[in-house]
Amino acid sequence: MATAVRISEELLNEAKRFGRIDHRSLAGQIEHWARLGKCVEENPDLPYSLIKEILIGLDELEQGEKTEYKFG
Repeated sequence: MATAVRISEELLNEAKRFGRIDHRSLAGQIEHWARLGKCVEENPDLPYSLIKEILIGLDELEQGEKTEYKFG
């Protein structure tokens, strides 16, 4: 369900720019930042790079792109 949200023009312009770089729509870029921010707040001790890898892994899992991890 879509909901209208007011954001600053500065944030809007930054989201457009970063969205173009990462090939995301404006809404997709803002959703990405919101998910990332939520994860950072929930896991303040984890570095950004690890959080990003976890989110990539979760997306791959949702898309069925999974393989079993073999230890050793």
